[in-house]
Amino acid sequence: MKIYVDLIIILNFILDFLLLLSLSLILKRNAKILRLLLGALIGGISIVFLFINVSSLELFFYKVFISILMILISFGFKNIKYTFKNMVYLYLLSIILGGGLYFINDELAYKNEGLIFFHNGFSINVLIIIIASPIILFLYIKDSRKHKERISKLYEVTITFLNGKKVNVTGFLDTGNNLYDPYKKRPILIISKDVLKNYHPRIILVPCVTVNKESMLKCFRVKKIVINKEVIEDECLLGISDNNFGLDGVDLLLHNKIIKGEKK
Repeated sequence: MKIYVDLIIILNFILDFLLLLSLSLILKRNAKILRLLLGALIGGISIVFLFINVSSLELFFYKVFISILMILISFGFKNIKYTFKNMVYLYLLSIILGGGLYFINDELAYKNEGLIFFHNGFSINVLIIIIASPIILFLYIKDSRKHKERISKLYEVTITFLNGKKVNVTGFLDTGNNLYDPYKKRPILIISKDVLKNYHPRIILVPCVTVNKESMLKCFRVKKIVINKEVIEDECLLGISDNNFGLDGVDLLLHNKIIKGEKK
């Protein structure tokens, strides 16, 4: 089998650059492209040392050293925590990219002499790597940002009912929830009826305008609401929803006013 070292270096350089660029985007490091290219170049050139006959332990420490060097060149050193987090994400992205490429390679079941080597000409697997790698990382970055955005809108909420009973729920900041009680201008949080169970509150009917129609929303008062361990001083109402919110683990839709801390 013929191995073209120069092409392996180029391919490894491209993959390392994509990994470092993805890391910079996910963690918002705002690293300069030139530094990322230099870090990827170190990783690309270092691949040739893997052909040297060394023990597994020596190879392990060599890979760790190269990874640290790539991180320091690309993002600099601020503190141990900063560098360690960069390292963790570099390995995480490497695992995701490697797993994705292995899956694609395995599904295509193309007869080959290895994933990144050349044999009797240009291998189709190299084309797969070059095309699929940025797609895999792009999808991961997109999903990661979407997940972070959703997590940032989740809150731990403890509700104390008027009878003293407490329930712990996960609240979601619904930017579209701007409902107010027209009588006293109290903000209305929407709670799933499944949370109430055997609790039967005294209902207050509040006029509610939705996209399609006007209706009366069943609401009730509570004794206290604690969001992320902070007591909410504003008096508010809880509206009862008969429908599932479509958000996994979420039983309460929070109100913009309460989260922003806007006081009357």
